[in-house]
Amino acid sequence: MDLTEAAATSRAARGRVVVEPGTKRVRAYLGSGLVADSMRPLLVWEKPYYPAYYLPAADVRAELVPTGARQRSPSRGTGLVHDVRVGGRTAAGAATTYPDSPIPALRDVVRLEWDAMDEWLEEDEPVYTHPRDPYTRVDILASSRHVRVEVDGVTVADSVRPRVLFETHLPPRWYLPLPDVRTELLRPSATVTHCPYKGAAGYFTVEVNGRVSADLAWIYRYPLPESQKVAGLVAFFDEKVDVWLDGARQQRPRTRFS
Repeated sequence: MDLTEAAATSRAARGRVVVEPGTKRVRAYLGSGLVADSMRPLLVWEKPYYPAYYLPAADVRAELVPTGARQRSPSRGTGLVHDVRVGGRTAAGAATTYPDSPIPALRDVVRLEWDAMDEWLEEDEPVYTHPRDPYTRVDILASSRHVRVEVDGVTVADSVRPRVLFETHLPPRWYLPLPDVRTELLRPSATVTHCPYKGAAGYFTVEVNGRVSADLAWIYRYPLPESQKVAGLVAFFDEKVDVWLDGARQQRPRTRFS
């Protein structure tokens, strides 16, 4: 891929897709086999929430075996689906190319299915769930504001020592110390999610007045280094509970988690 062309299309959009050259070294592994190693990845926003990596075909080390399947995208064009083979392992349908894409920067790159790979590295550090978005920032601040959380009219948390996590495009999240949460109302959930900025979150189901609300709260017990300030603290989905802030009831935000 011509890097000059890629740079010229920086933040170029067609339909809902935005394409921008990345600046990190990116590697993908299937088992112990190196699938791709690139210092010129593309960040492609196929959806508004976060980008995907598209890697130059010349930087793909694995064998790409055409399957004959096609995927049609209104903005990216016709995608040709491939199996990925490396080190005796095969990831079925894990790579897609767009050789005739109406977006020139996508014609010589490969899209690898994130979840089909066993490991992704940005530089020499693992990254989970999706690439880090260069336009997303996470700030965690100590606060003395009074936060009270209600579920079905019952107070489940009450704290004057929260930490507030501000993340781009999301409402503030109030992380509360466990002693300020009615943990007898929490039931551990098997659900685990990963965030490229915060790490692995475990969830709690809340049971109040005989009503069970699944995965209403979460905790980062071992967050990534940049998010250590929320280690061991509990947060609730403000979209699904009633939050009182300094005595004033807050309107429930509308997000993709609503």
